[in-house]
Amino acid sequence: MHEYSIVQALLEQCEGHAKANDSTKVTKVVTKIGKLSGVEPHLLKTAFETFKENTVCDGAEFIMNLQDLKLHCNICQKESEQSEVRYQCVHCQSTDVSVLDGEDMYLMTLEME
Repeated sequence: MHEYSIVQALLEQCEGHAKANDSTKVTKVVTKIGKLSGVEPHLLKTAFETFKENTVCDGAEFIMNLQDLKLHCNICQKESEQSEVRYQCVHCQSTDVSVLDGEDMYLMTLEME
């Protein structure tokens, strides 16, 4: 499960941000997870809950915002969001599309004390 290594990196980021802001405790971690990121949200949450103990995130709330696939059509120039993974414009049905969002995972915000 690569979710465990993702959580380890996430906790290291949180630790770094906490130190940079003279904080000793993170109370909330907000992430954005794209449908095509390869991350399984339920496994990520389990991994976070398991590994946050005895870290700066111990007791922190973990929020995951799931990002649909956002596409730009190179033919009709329109953008669309899709909850299913389909590389096709919903407006003109072209497959000549570019992915704008939904492929990555981001640490969006932290709340610290």
